Formats: sequence, structure tokens, C-alpha cells
Amino acid sequence: MIVIRPARTSDVKTIRQLVDSYAAPGQMLTKETVTLYESVQEFTVAEIDGKVVGCGALHILWDDLAEVRTVAVEKSFHKQGIGHQILERIIERAREVGVERIFCLTFQTSFFGRHGFVEIQGTPVAPDVYQQLLR
Repeated sequence: MIVIRPARTSDVKTIRQLVDSYAAPGQMLTKETVTLYESVQEFTVAEIDGKVVGCGALHILWDDLAEVRTVAVEKSFHKQGIGHQILERIIERAREVGVERIFCLTFQTSFFGRHGFVEIQGTPVAPDVYQQLLR
């Protein structure tokens, strides 16, 4: 049975391994371990029989805007709907906290498209809002 739950600090080592497995071939941006610990509260994980096999994060950028980050599933567990369950929980969490717009920078456009994401040109954030984000 797949359990989708908030990540714990004890999950970071496994999240690190998942990220590395996708970052090495250039399919995902790498992240420093300290960054993973600092953002652990943003992560949702999928667990099977006590083992974390997938992860994803919701990073809030503004009052109505968030980014889905670091969605990864252990390759031996592909095609079992785990990534979809993680993404659905992230989307649900975004709605719970009041986010209306969610985007993802990804090469996996068909995966995200099945959840209502559409490819856009340009930036999802107006330049003036982006400048405020940097402050």
C-alpha cells in the first residue's frame, strides 16, 4: 500500500538519493543537502512498506503563486501511479494554503499535462512581482 505523507527530517537522506538519481543524467537540478533539510516542510513523500520511494515539493513564491519542485520516484517503482499521487497531494496542499496558480519547470511536460498543467511561453511571474520576490 502506498502512503502519501509529509516528509520528515529522517527522509532527507532518501530524498537526496532520489534527487541524485535524476540530477546525474541531467533530468533534474541538484540540490545541496542543507537545502533539502531547510525545505523539508515543503516535501511530500510516498512510502511503501516503510520505505520512501518518491518525493515532491511545493514551494510558495507569493500569495497566489507556488512552484512544484523535485518530483521524483525511484525508477523501480515507475508506472505505478506514485508520481501522480504525490503531485495530486501537492496540488491539494497548494489549494489548502490559498495558492491559486501553480507552475513547474520541467522536461516531463506530458506527466504534468495529465494534471492540468499547460506549457507557457515567458515567465509565470510579472516582472514587478519578481522584483519584490528578490527583496
